[in-house]
Amino acid sequence: MAEIIDLSGDGGVLKTVVRKAKDDAIAPSDSLPLVDGTLAENGEVFDTTHEDNSIFSFEIGQGAVIKAWDIALRTMKVGEVAKITCKPEYAYGTAGSPLEIPPNATLIFEVELVACRPRKGSSVGSVSDEKARLEELKKQRELAAATKEEEKKKREEAKAAAAARVQAKLDAKKGKGKGKGK
Repeated sequence: MAEIIDLSGDGGVLKTVVRKAKDDAIAPSDSLPLVDGTLAENGEVFDTTHEDNSIFSFEIGQGAVIKAWDIALRTMKVGEVAKITCKPEYAYGTAGSPLEIPPNATLIFEVELVACRPRKGSSVGSVSDEKARLEELKKQRELAAATKEEEKKKREEAKAAAAARVQAKLDAKKGKGKGKGK
């Protein structure tokens, strides 16, 4: 019997290798994030690429597919075929996918990783440069957002202090006015 591997650590995504890849086969990575594969569901078929012999493609880690696929295909190598069992929280959750997948459904897929590729227009070398550029851009945006939030906080504090001064002056005038009338 094939070994069942818990990929999510909580039993939510289980992988059973149906056919191992060659030892020197490539796997998805930051420099090869685009994956191509075939797909067949076990049991009641709701989506397949086997029947029409087509290839399913997506970029790992981008949320373009159910969470289980992002997790599982990251662990595969080109040529590998695996059975992936997905608990609802790693698939379509409590909402399901109306008309095809009921709420809280556990899904079983048989997936073959056919290829891994760099993003269109990228060479493998330029992908790491692009990742570094994007990380730097992300840091700059986070810093700008933090600065903007700090400035907003200072403006709010200044408004509150000004309002308190105005209120104190109004309260002082009220107090003086009462005293004069006696």
